[in-house]
Amino acid sequence: MNQDMILKLAKDTLEVTLMVSGPMLIVSLVVGIAVSIAQVVTSIQDMTLSFVPRVIAVFLAFLFAFPWVMKIMMAFTSQLYGHLERFAR
Repeated sequence: MNQDMILKLAKDTLEVTLMVSGPMLIVSLVVGIAVSIAQVVTSIQDMTLSFVPRVIAVFLAFLFAFPWVMKIMMAFTSQLYGHLERFAR
């Protein structure tokens, strides 16, 4: 296993990680900003008011994106298993 293979494996791993976590992080960001704006407008400063909607939104986003996430993860795992003999040397 040479340096180029390690760099490609690290790049692919980071790419898949960002693709899989991206939708949930974006939803969390959008809901967090919306709740923060609502808190500023209404002057309600409760910690659970910002936490609970974000958790629910991330859970719903995960349920919605689950088939796509699994397809990405299965393709990456198949790619790793397909090239396992190159990594083992």
